[in-house]
Amino acid sequence: MMLPLLHHGMIIVGLPYTEHDLFATASGGSPYGASHLARETAGVVVTDTEKRLAVALGRRLAQVALKLEQ
Repeated sequence: MMLPLLHHGMIIVGLPYTEHDLFATASGGSPYGASHLARETAGVVVTDTEKRLAVALGRRLAQVALKLEQ
């Protein structure tokens, strides 16, 4: 999916392994971005680790956007 986006000039922002929560999550989150795997059971909640990864990705995206603005 990234190749067509790159052909159109998109910028892809992921999560580097400096985010230590990437090593702790079992149900979502990877260097490709924040995610959540609900599996087949309803009611599987987003973990605190996944929430922190989502916030870290949002922060990283905002930093990139601010750099592009300048």
